[in-house]
Amino acid sequence: MKLARRLILTTTAIAAVAAGTLISATAGQATPTSKPVGAETKAAATPKIPDSLKVPDGHRLTGVFNAKGVQTYACTDGAWKLLEPAATLSAKKDRSNRPVALHSRGPVWVSTVDGSAVTAAAVATSPKTGTIPELLLKSNGTRGTGVFADVSYIQRLSTTGGVAPTTACTGTEETSVPYTAIYTFYKPAK
Repeated sequence: MKLARRLILTTTAIAAVAAGTLISATAGQATPTSKPVGAETKAAATPKIPDSLKVPDGHRLTGVFNAKGVQTYACTDGAWKLLEPAATLSAKKDRSNRPVALHSRGPVWVSTVDGSAVTAAAVATSPKTGTIPELLLKSNGTRGTGVFADVSYIQRLSTTGGVAPTTACTGTEETSVPYTAIYTFYKPAK
């Protein structure tokens, strides 16, 4: 039952976010692009980065994506613990907010355009008041030859929302809290 409830919550969250982006996508579908999805210039796209979250030298920025989704928490021993994220990502400068990737438990990011994927683990965190922390994540695996191929580092920046409830919980309750962030992706410089 817990798994079924988790699947329903995650599916509902992704469907809600996707519905909002698909409704707005129809107006921008004919917009021509000269760059790959998510490709941005470093100066124009990257928000202010705390020193603790800076990517080591020898890596180049290859993608900047807006994320909108939920952080799902499960009640464990009377306290809310992170269960999983569920978000859709769109190219930062795409006004139609067409989904180009999905983010979920792992954590993993999967391109809806080319099927490539990257998994990663947090190596640094920068707390923010009233929102989930910003993160530096290091890739521990990639799949495919598309946008996420060879990704080495990911940053979660400009976070809003997503904080676990402060109230006590009982049993096997789960809750999903909306959040937004900017995810930046880096590959080794060649």
